[in-house]
Amino acid sequence: MKIIDMHCDTISRVYNVQKHTETANLLQNNFQVDLIKMKSAGYLLQNFALFIDLSETSSPYETFLDQLAIFQAEMEANSDLIAAVTNYSEIITNEKQGKMSALLTLEEGEVCNGSLEKLREIYDLGVRMMTFTWNYPNSLGFPAEPAPFTVLDDASCQASSNSMRNTLVPQTAYSRPQKGLTDSGIEFLAEMEHLGIIADVSHLSDAGVRDVCRFATRPFCASHSNARSICSRGRNLPDELIRSISEKGGVIGVNYYGPFLTNVPNDQNIFFSYSKDIVRHICHISKIGGIYCIGLGSDFDGIDDNLELKNCSQMELLEQDLKKNGFRSSEIDQIFYKNVRDFYQELL
Repeated sequence: MKIIDMHCDTISRVYNVQKHTETANLLQNNFQVDLIKMKSAGYLLQNFALFIDLSETSSPYETFLDQLAIFQAEMEANSDLIAAVTNYSEIITNEKQGKMSALLTLEEGEVCNGSLEKLREIYDLGVRMMTFTWNYPNSLGFPAEPAPFTVLDDASCQASSNSMRNTLVPQTAYSRPQKGLTDSGIEFLAEMEHLGIIADVSHLSDAGVRDVCRFATRPFCASHSNARSICSRGRNLPDELIRSISEKGGVIGVNYYGPFLTNVPNDQNIFFSYSKDIVRHICHISKIGGIYCIGLGSDFDGIDDNLELKNCSQMELLEQDLKKNGFRSSEIDQIFYKNVRDFYQELL
């Protein structure tokens, strides 16, 4: 079994632990992703996102560089197991050498502060995928589920004391009149395509995704998003946009986060992530967009531990549940790695 996962926040988690003078590394830890667990499961490639929470830094670009330094150090320290890639041929070379691949991504386009020069810098530093937003409006566009507090400006970011990494807002939030990409966001999209940075519409408002569909000339992705018809969160994609992403040649990485999988908590009032619910979203996306638009986007280490798939080593459980729902081995291979691999072959 081979696996490509389009989104995890493990590097940012290592960074946050190290900030508090504790020890953490990528090789082996008690997180949801580490290299030992990845290797045991058969990972071909993991996208490692550098997640920047604008409420926690007054210098997003400097925070990006700090996290980048950790990523680079971990790649060097574990070069026998994994190597960073910036193009498709490096993925193939790593596989032939028995190594896993790491694709560097950025979750929060405001790291660039609206500067195309900064965008070119992050490309030169190895970033090959970027979201326009996280949960805050920024110079590029507007999010699907705004955080329940306001980022005032680059110099005076402030947050409520109870803010969380994946804070939910009322389910009606996405139905309010929305704004999409800004003029700067449209300009960024064009330059991202020119450079070779894959546009990632996860976290972007419906209007923003429609703008990307309208202006994009190359395929793009939603690295960690689910189906709104199954779970009515604003972070999930309506059928219209699933279909549009697929028609553009894009891929959608299914997210494992419990509140994005189901509308109803379990008997303990917990939005628990069950493998069967991940399969429900895969089935629906397959029905709407076709089998070739589906990938995996776990969001590991950016989500809580209320998971049946406790960590990246337990992917056989998802494979078994897909088989129980009638998916053939060839289709499971498409979902687990081939669709995203082919997507990268075209774009990297």
